[in-house]
Amino acid sequence: MSKSSEYIIIEPCDSVAVALRPYAKGETITINGAPLTVQEDIPAGHKIALKDLVKDEAVIKYGNKIGVVTKDIKQGQWVHTHNVKSHIHGNNEYTYNPRKGQEAVLPVPEGLSFQGYKREDGLTGTRNYVFIIPTVNCSNGPITCLTEMANAKYPKTENFDGFLPLFHPFGCSQTGKDLEYTQKILAGLAQNPNAGGVLIVSLGCEINSLDVFKPYLGDINEKRIKFLILQDHEDEFTAGMELCDELYQYTASFKREPLPLSELVIGVNCGGSDGFSGLTANPLVGEITNIITAQNGTVVMTEVPEMFGAEHILMDRAKDEETFRKIVKLINDYKGYFHRYGEEAAENPTQGNNAGGLTTLEEKSLGCIKKGGEAPVTDVLAYGERVKIRGFNLLSGPGNDLVGVTAQIAAGCNLIIFTTGRGTPAGFVVPTIRVASNSTLAQKKKNWIDFDAGALLHGVDKEVLTRELLALVIDVASGVVRTKTEQYNYFEIGILRDGVTL
Repeated sequence: MSKSSEYIIIEPCDSVAVALRPYAKGETITINGAPLTVQEDIPAGHKIALKDLVKDEAVIKYGNKIGVVTKDIKQGQWVHTHNVKSHIHGNNEYTYNPRKGQEAVLPVPEGLSFQGYKREDGLTGTRNYVFIIPTVNCSNGPITCLTEMANAKYPKTENFDGFLPLFHPFGCSQTGKDLEYTQKILAGLAQNPNAGGVLIVSLGCEINSLDVFKPYLGDINEKRIKFLILQDHEDEFTAGMELCDELYQYTASFKREPLPLSELVIGVNCGGSDGFSGLTANPLVGEITNIITAQNGTVVMTEVPEMFGAEHILMDRAKDEETFRKIVKLINDYKGYFHRYGEEAAENPTQGNNAGGLTTLEEKSLGCIKKGGEAPVTDVLAYGERVKIRGFNLLSGPGNDLVGVTAQIAAGCNLIIFTTGRGTPAGFVVPTIRVASNSTLAQKKKNWIDFDAGALLHGVDKEVLTRELLALVIDVASGVVRTKTEQYNYFEIGILRDGVTL
């Protein structure tokens, strides 16, 4: 990487540089020892042409193709949506070219641990909630009242995080795969180890009634998971509080204990990305991925549409040929999902991404996958599937923050690291560390951001920041630090829709 206080050139073969500050038309800057005159105003985080580019020529960034030129571009001009387009199209043919993933570069002391909750099924929680989960949206109202009653009776303590309702708008008027997605995600949330206890609330007449939903839960620990059918009780609140009493007693019996980093299952995700996300926040999180997986822990990455254009890099890191084939299927199946609805994946990035400096989906993807570090891909999970193999897992899911992160939580993640360049206050139902890609955002939105990766652009050493972020991960996992989303009680879930509404 070639870097100055004014620009970054990521790879020597790149045909663009990233502006670290706004450029004004007519400025002369020095790049690699040679003068370059800026031909037009260029915002910070956006790209400047390092050479003349002709129509249909590939634009290279991260050492990879991020799109093709739609009209000739002169050296020093702004390279963006007005003169570059995506080259992503239908399914591709891929060849297995195995490349070993690299181990963590940063040495981690042996025996590093966090304080977590060891569950009877062997899983580990970083929080100790009672989740209250409706099988259908019709139960949301009574659950609101029941949660308020339970939290008033049983306040939070050092080892109890309260009753947390997981509201959603689904569970009826669904069929086929659409209903199955709802059932798998709700079941996965119920099995998440951050819930010491779970109360599942059914209306009684919904399509997702308990008789069809329970099989998705598998073997049930009756002390941990209890059920309430609202239509069966004259007073659902009295019946519900009796179950909450039992769940509280069981959940409050768990205490934190020292556990190795191998017990962490971290979801890495991003939203509201900008031109700095792939240079600061995402690579920094990638270092955490390297460290956790090297310690035999687990990291889960989703956002499949934001792998398009960079999937070959992940495929080359598959642990074996079978895993390679799973990645190919993951990519092509998700493209098929787009095509079934007559949509093009290249419509991603969003307007906010564009304003932040991202031009095409390929560019966004090449920065996005850096959250996976250099770890080998050990497994590929379907949407609604749970982690089975430790290491770096890819999970089928959308780029949508709420739906994707919820799928990671349903897969078993007990902590989320979420990077952002534009900023977002959305919160999820496990601790979520928000990492800003630029210091301007971190300083402006202190009530949203937990960590400033933008310091990498201002001379702070990457190893220093990696150690600081790792320390924050351990403190959050241990309950020593509560993330901003926890402090403001921002808790939401989202579920993928794929079908008709009856």
